[in-house]
This record gives sequence, structure tokens and C-alpha cells, in this order.
Amino acid sequence: MGAEETLFQRFGKELPKGTTLFQEGEPGKEMFVLQSGKVQISKKVRDVEKVLAVLGPGEFFGEMAIISNKPRNATATVSEDAKVLIIDPKTFEGMIRGNTEIAVRMIKKLSDRLSEADSQIEALLLGDPSSRVVHQVLQACQFRGKAMEEGIEIDFPLKDLPQEIGVGEPAISFTLDKLERSGLIERSGDRLTVRDSARLHDFLKYLEMKWKFGDL
Repeated sequence: MGAEETLFQRFGKELPKGTTLFQEGEPGKEMFVLQSGKVQISKKVRDVEKVLAVLGPGEFFGEMAIISNKPRNATATVSEDAKVLIIDPKTFEGMIRGNTEIAVRMIKKLSDRLSEADSQIEALLLGDPSSRVVHQVLQACQFRGKAMEEGIEIDFPLKDLPQEIGVGEPAISFTLDKLERSGLIERSGDRLTVRDSARLHDFLKYLEMKWKFGDL
């Protein structure tokens, strides 16, 4: 039996789509490691549920409530049938104390999350919907991109974006179509290939200037 199977036997649980793992405001007694499936992290902002992230296999979440001993600051919902490891505070502390590599990986992941949170705030400050879409593509390249011969490949599921960036699906599709016609990206379902991220940065600057000054 492999190490992953042993861990699942001890800490694992299979959860169907739609399961709420925890809700914003609840006390936190466990953290979670996602082995398969997807989990959506959301937060209520002015009575509107905003999607902060959609996590995939290998991601961990829920640890901040254990570390800070404060209520959950977001809601976690299974968005695709999942297998998760459920880790209690005592086991979590033992993992951190007994394995330096796990501790370092967690620190790096928490740092990445802070950077992504800053990027989300930056995106929401952009007034132009097209700028928000392009900004989100560039952030996906930075944090989740895979370098390929043709460019940087990213997962970019359209259905998750309206809540994340506050832009309707028609406007998102319009912007992505424009980028594809310009040769800046290639699309295949929910997967994008960014051919030249530097040019895409230049295009974002152009959109921001156009929004600020209009067509002169």
C-alpha cells in the first residue's frame, strides 16, 4: 500500500459535489488537504457571495483557523466530487514540528496566497472590465502557469470568473475572443496558452491608459 493510500485510510474522506466543508464565521477545528476533485473558497461581501479561489488536487486549506484560533474567514464548498484528508490540530502541529520540508512548503504557499489576494484587490480596483480579464490571465500565468514551447499554459475556467473578478460572462468571452484574434492567446476549452506575456502586459497598460484618458 502506497503512502497516499495509507494517509487516506487514516485521515481521508470522500465528499460529493455540493458538500460544505466549513462556513465563514464558524470555529475552525481542522485543516484539509485535497487529493482529488475541486473545492471552491468563497466569502460574503455586502451580502454577495464572492469566489476567492477554486482549489485542485495537492492544495491545502483551512489551516489559518487552526493557526490563529479564530473563526473561519471564508466558506469552503466541494465543487467537484472530492477526496480530502482531514487533519486535526494535534496532528497538524506534529507534522509542522516533525517535518521541516512541510513547514517550508506551507510558508511558501501562504506567501503565494497573500500575493494572490493582493492581485485580486488590484484587479477589482481596475474600472475597465477588459482590464480585469487581462489582469486575471496574467496573474494565472504568474501563479499557476506551465511553461510550454508555444507559451505559458494555464487553466482558465470561464464559469468561475464572473464572481472572482466582477465581470459578466459575455464581457469575459468578448475580451478573450479579442485576445485570440490578436494572436496573444490560444483557447481550447478552459485552457489558455499565452503566447507572449510581455505583449499582454503592454496590452493591459494600453487598456488602463485608454480607460483613464479615453480615445484622444
